Amino acid sequence: MTIRLYNTQHGKKEEFVPLQPGKVGIYCCGPTTYNYIHLGNARPLVVFDTIRRYFQWRGWDVTFVQNFTDVDDKIIQRAAQEGMDAKALAEKYIAAYFEDAAALNVLPADEHPRVTKHIGDIIALVQRIIDRGHAYAAGGDVYFDVRSLPEYGALSGRDIDDLQSGARVAAGEAKRDPLDFALWKAAKPGEISWPSPWGEGRPGWHIECSAMSCKYLGESFDIHGGGADLVFPHHENELAQSHAAGYGFARYWLHNGFITVNEEKMSKSLNNFFLLRDILAKFPGDVVRCYLLGTHYRSPIDFSDDKLAAAERSLARIRNSYRLLQEAQARALPDAPASFAEKTAQARADFIAAMDDDFNTALAFSVLFTYCHDLNSYLASTTPAAADVAAALALFDDFDAVLAMVKPQAGGKAAEDGLAEQLMELILTIRSQARAKKDWATADAIRDGLKPLGIVVEDTPQGARWKRAGR
Repeated sequence: MTIRLYNTQHGKKEEFVPLQPGKVGIYCCGPTTYNYIHLGNARPLVVFDTIRRYFQWRGWDVTFVQNFTDVDDKIIQRAAQEGMDAKALAEKYIAAYFEDAAALNVLPADEHPRVTKHIGDIIALVQRIIDRGHAYAAGGDVYFDVRSLPEYGALSGRDIDDLQSGARVAAGEAKRDPLDFALWKAAKPGEISWPSPWGEGRPGWHIECSAMSCKYLGESFDIHGGGADLVFPHHENELAQSHAAGYGFARYWLHNGFITVNEEKMSKSLNNFFLLRDILAKFPGDVVRCYLLGTHYRSPIDFSDDKLAAAERSLARIRNSYRLLQEAQARALPDAPASFAEKTAQARADFIAAMDDDFNTALAFSVLFTYCHDLNSYLASTTPAAADVAAALALFDDFDAVLAMVKPQAGGKAAEDGLAEQLMELILTIRSQARAKKDWATADAIRDGLKPLGIVVEDTPQGARWKRAGR
């Protein structure tokens, strides 16, 4: 099968054809390290980790690069507020990032370049752009000349004349055109800075990603990813300055959708954003990962504790099926003919088809839930064949290799929470059997007995569901 992905630059799905057969180079924009990451930061982490895992599972050789912006206006301002050195502040939040990413089972990148470690590469790239007539120095700053590149706006679909309307030159800026953006910023008193041909200063925001992605992936590479909020101006400016330098740069641009709260975009300006570690204090990381992957990556996803609780129940159902499958190994018949093999093979094919179609994890989950339902029925209705059990276990390994939350993690809080989820599913199954027999006393006793333990059972037309009190 062919992997097709939605290329933001062309506004359509395209067949993925790598620069080098069997190899994939992916660059994903990482965080600016002035605070703990929030849920909006976490979505691209999980999305592109899953895309990376899928390529690897399909046998591709993947090089995955994700940067840290460890010098920036926000870092300098936050360091001043906290009375810290800017470098120490960035180190603090880089360490916190790795803790939070590990909780989501996000693999470390092959390379995690930092701006402060690549100043020489950035200066060289800025000089190259100047030499090619697309940038100019002014008062210690260096600006990209947007109008020197006719293709500017190709990624975001914006017209340069429309952008001109309302654009202004801020006080203290010496740029020739309001649309021009800084490649290098002259140092202000007390700020961290480096020597350059244009005086002491530091990089602008956009130039860092062009310099670091090309250093680790080459002047042309396969996939550039990030959140939809980065399409303009960050990724538009990356593309412009890289093309101005003569680089092919990224061939496919992938962007995940926004997270909303009550259908409004999650943002600091609206004060409706949530730090990931605050969410992780209430829900295990694999539940958060399940919630984030339950919607196609390009679609918006609305945040609420109820939706996370629903993801927790969904994950419990998956893991209950996996537990039943593990238990079935002991009673499986080694010589019995396989009768479930066709469903297992079809589920694997459907899972691949979903992921090949622009990494549609929502559809992949649907395949997984259908398979779990069929598997539960099979295991409950007969003594399974050993071959069927082995094939199903291998398929769960495949699911988990890509989604990275299907099987409980060994040890720690996640494993304990996974066991609790499985026990609750077992209790609800027993209660449902009691209700089917009209044994209302037992059903009510189970429900009422769970209340003092902080577990609320709700009966719905779709069946019983549970949640922790207060969620």
